[in-house]
Amino acid sequence: MKHLSLTADRRLRRRYGIVSAALAVFLGAVWLAQLLLVPKYMDNVIEGNFTEEYYNSHFDHELLMVGNCEAYENISPMKLWEEYGITSYIRGNSNQLIPQSYYLLREALRYEKPKVVLLNIQAMAVEEQSSEEYNRMVFDGMRWSKDKWQGIMASRTEGEKMADYLFPILRYHSRWSELSEADFSYAFRQKPTKSYNGYYLRADIRPYTEFPAERRRSDYTFPEKNVEYLEQIVRLCRENGIKLVLMKAPSMYPVWVDPYEEQIREFADKEGIYYINTLEHMDEIGLDMSADTYDEGLHLNVYGAEKLSVWLGRDLKERYGLTDFRKEEGVAVFYNQRLEEYRQESKEQKEEFEKLGYIRKYKAQEE
Repeated sequence: MKHLSLTADRRLRRRYGIVSAALAVFLGAVWLAQLLLVPKYMDNVIEGNFTEEYYNSHFDHELLMVGNCEAYENISPMKLWEEYGITSYIRGNSNQLIPQSYYLLREALRYEKPKVVLLNIQAMAVEEQSSEEYNRMVFDGMRWSKDKWQGIMASRTEGEKMADYLFPILRYHSRWSELSEADFSYAFRQKPTKSYNGYYLRADIRPYTEFPAERRRSDYTFPEKNVEYLEQIVRLCRENGIKLVLMKAPSMYPVWVDPYEEQIREFADKEGIYYINTLEHMDEIGLDMSADTYDEGLHLNVYGAEKLSVWLGRDLKERYGLTDFRKEEGVAVFYNQRLEEYRQESKEQKEEFEKLGYIRKYKAQEE
């Protein structure tokens, strides 16, 4: 009987071993498939890398900028460095909502404590996310934490499930037919940095033209949720001894109407916060919307972004005493190398645009 018992026990252990091995193979295959299927954002929509790239930044930043495309397309951290030695980074994404900016900022404060946080406030007028893809660009590259969980919960669209964020293969399982060379190249190795401290470089030129009139609203009051999260951003900065600056970028569309301006000014005055509406300073900045925008006035190109950065950097440096790090060897080596790469790409884009009338890597995205 003892012999039969030992034999049965061996068989049972063998079965468990086979099942465990099969399960391990299955989970490994799922993991490998997930690495392959998750979008890499290398070919066209490079903005999908911006959240993830923040974790590769080498130094703390005295100036941290947060917001949607009006932040990451209109301000050049490399120009802030070149002119003033300011260390800065932009935590921004396409259609980034105010609640998302709050959670990205709160997470960033786990890693560093900037002197100044600049929040672009155009998203105060945006009530909800227009599509899941924009949420994915914000959160897929974000490290898992309480901030990521709460950020997803605060901004997910109808039908989005937390399980799809926990296990991305549930969301991207059907991407097999869309896989590109980049998906295979970067499934198992680190992707190259596509931004310049969160800045999206464009050297093409599309002059400003009149946009169609926007539909009138019956109520221009900012959504209550956005006001609540703006108040949370104010509290977060005060608790950490950080100066908060609110900024409206010089984008011509969507139109920043008077009721929006009045609400922000009233809020800033009540809270004692510095607010800059750059639309009121375009001549002083030196912006020429026939040459300083790449998409007809929606966003600045690199020439406009550098003008705005020179003007803005001077103001913030004088107002808040931001440090000039250009003589600190360790910091300077890194920033000067990135500045050289930034200048080289700007030059290459300029030459390509002058030759072709467009920049190839962005053409498919725009079409």
